[in-house]
Amino acid sequence: MKIRDKQRLGYLAAFLLLVTAEVLIALLVHDAFIRPYFGDVLVVVVIYCFLRVLFPSGVRLLPLYVFLFAATIEGLQYFDLVHLLHLDGSRFFRILLGSVFDWADIACYAAGGLLLGLWEVIRYRRQHAKGGRIA
Repeated sequence: MKIRDKQRLGYLAAFLLLVTAEVLIALLVHDAFIRPYFGDVLVVVVIYCFLRVLFPSGVRLLPLYVFLFAATIEGLQYFDLVHLLHLDGSRFFRILLGSVFDWADIACYAAGGLLLGLWEVIRYRRQHAKGGRIA
Protein backbone atom coordinates (compact mmCIF):
# COMPACT_ATOMS: atom_id res chain seq x y z
CA MET A 1 0.00 0.00 0.00
CA LYS A 2 1.36 3.42 -0.93
CA ILE A 3 2.12 5.98 1.76
CA ARG A 4 -0.51 8.30 0.34
CA ASP A 5 -3.16 5.57 0.58
CA LYS A 6 -2.18 4.88 4.19
CA GLN A 7 -2.52 8.58 4.94
CA ARG A 8 -5.94 8.65 3.34
CA LEU A 9 -7.08 5.70 5.44
CA GLY A 10 -5.74 7.36 8.58
CA TYR A 11 -7.56 10.59 7.83
CA LEU A 12 -10.72 8.67 6.93
CA ALA A 13 -10.60 6.85 10.27
CA ALA A 14 -10.03 10.15 12.09
CA PHE A 15 -12.89 11.77 10.15
CA LEU A 16 -15.33 8.97 11.02
CA LEU A 17 -14.28 8.98 14.67
CA LEU A 18 -14.59 12.75 14.95
CA VAL A 19 -17.95 12.88 13.15
CA THR A 20 -19.20 10.27 15.61
CA ALA A 21 -17.90 12.41 18.49
CA GLU A 22 -19.60 15.51 17.04
CA VAL A 23 -22.93 13.69 16.70
CA LEU A 24 -22.68 12.35 20.25
CA ILE A 25 -21.85 15.82 21.55
CA ALA A 26 -24.81 17.30 19.68
CA LEU A 27 -27.22 14.64 20.92
CA LEU A 28 -26.02 13.97 24.45
CA VAL A 29 -24.08 16.93 25.80
CA HIS A 30 -26.03 19.96 26.97
CA ASP A 31 -23.49 21.98 28.91
CA ALA A 32 -21.97 25.45 28.72
CA PHE A 33 -18.53 24.47 27.40
CA ILE A 34 -18.16 21.17 25.50
CA ARG A 35 -21.05 21.59 23.12
CA PRO A 36 -20.78 25.28 22.28
CA TYR A 37 -16.99 25.68 22.31
CA PHE A 38 -15.20 22.35 22.01
CA GLY A 39 -17.70 21.23 19.37
CA ASP A 40 -16.86 24.28 17.25
CA VAL A 41 -13.12 23.68 17.57
CA LEU A 42 -13.70 20.05 16.65
CA VAL A 43 -15.81 20.80 13.57
CA VAL A 44 -12.81 22.51 11.93
CA VAL A 45 -10.75 19.37 12.54
CA VAL A 46 -13.54 17.22 11.07
CA ILE A 47 -13.61 19.27 7.87
CA TYR A 48 -9.80 19.19 7.69
CA CYS A 49 -9.71 15.38 8.03
CA PHE A 50 -12.36 14.99 5.34
CA LEU A 51 -10.41 17.20 2.95
CA ARG A 52 -7.18 15.33 3.74
CA VAL A 53 -8.88 12.12 2.60
CA LEU A 54 -9.36 13.80 -0.78
CA PHE A 55 -6.05 15.73 -0.77
CA PRO A 56 -3.54 13.92 1.45
CA SER A 57 -0.73 16.26 0.38
CA GLY A 58 0.05 19.40 -1.53
CA VAL A 59 -2.25 21.83 0.30
CA ARG A 60 0.12 23.61 2.67
CA LEU A 61 -2.39 26.20 3.87
CA LEU A 62 -5.30 23.81 4.35
CA PRO A 63 -5.82 24.78 8.03
CA LEU A 64 -6.20 28.41 6.96
CA TYR A 65 -8.60 27.50 4.16
CA VAL A 66 -10.74 25.40 6.50
CA PHE A 67 -10.84 28.27 9.03
CA LEU A 68 -11.86 30.74 6.30
CA PHE A 69 -14.60 28.37 5.13
CA ALA A 70 -15.98 27.97 8.67
CA ALA A 71 -15.76 31.72 9.30
CA THR A 72 -17.58 32.38 6.02
CA ILE A 73 -20.42 30.06 7.01
CA GLU A 74 -20.58 31.83 10.37
CA GLY A 75 -20.61 35.19 8.61
CA LEU A 76 -23.49 34.06 6.43
CA GLN A 77 -25.41 33.33 9.62
CA TYR A 78 -25.21 37.05 10.38
CA PHE A 79 -27.22 37.63 7.21
CA ASP A 80 -29.65 34.82 8.14
CA LEU A 81 -28.74 32.66 5.14
CA VAL A 82 -31.12 29.88 6.15
CA HIS A 83 -34.04 32.31 5.97
CA LEU A 84 -32.82 33.91 2.73
CA LEU A 85 -32.70 30.45 1.12
CA HIS A 86 -36.17 29.66 2.51
CA LEU A 87 -34.74 26.69 4.43
CA ASP A 88 -35.77 27.84 7.89
CA GLY A 89 -38.46 25.15 7.94
CA SER A 90 -35.79 22.46 7.72
CA ARG A 91 -34.20 21.44 11.02
CA PHE A 92 -31.39 19.74 9.07
CA PHE A 93 -30.34 22.95 7.29
CA ARG A 94 -30.77 25.08 10.42
CA ILE A 95 -28.29 22.77 12.16
CA LEU A 96 -25.96 22.36 9.17
CA LEU A 97 -25.73 26.04 8.23
CA GLY A 98 -26.48 27.45 11.64
CA SER A 99 -28.85 30.24 12.40
CA VAL A 100 -27.19 32.43 15.03
CA PHE A 101 -24.04 34.46 14.38
CA ASP A 102 -21.56 34.49 17.26
CA TRP A 103 -18.03 35.90 17.43
CA ALA A 104 -17.19 33.16 19.96
CA ASP A 105 -17.79 30.58 17.21
CA ILE A 106 -15.26 32.31 14.97
CA ALA A 107 -12.77 32.31 17.86
CA CYS A 108 -13.33 28.56 18.27
CA TYR A 109 -12.81 28.00 14.55
CA ALA A 110 -9.59 30.02 14.80
CA ALA A 111 -8.44 27.88 17.74
CA GLY A 112 -9.12 24.74 15.69
CA GLY A 113 -7.27 26.24 12.74
CA LEU A 114 -4.29 27.10 14.95
CA LEU A 115 -4.19 23.56 16.33
CA LEU A 116 -4.23 22.22 12.78
CA GLY A 117 -1.51 24.67 11.76
CA LEU A 118 0.61 23.41 14.67
CA TRP A 119 -0.08 19.84 13.52
CA GLU A 120 1.11 20.75 10.01
CA VAL A 121 4.33 22.34 11.37
CA ILE A 122 5.09 19.29 13.51
CA ARG A 123 4.39 16.98 10.56
CA TYR A 124 6.62 19.07 8.30
CA ARG A 125 9.52 19.14 10.77
CA ARG A 126 9.24 15.44 11.50
CA GLN A 127 9.28 14.63 7.79
CA HIS A 128 12.29 16.83 7.13
CA ALA A 129 14.15 15.44 10.15
CA LYS A 130 13.85 12.02 8.50
CA GLY A 131 15.18 13.47 5.26
CA GLY A 132 11.98 12.65 3.46
CA ARG A 133 9.42 14.53 1.49
CA ILE A 134 6.32 15.80 3.24
CA ALA A 135 3.29 13.95 2.07
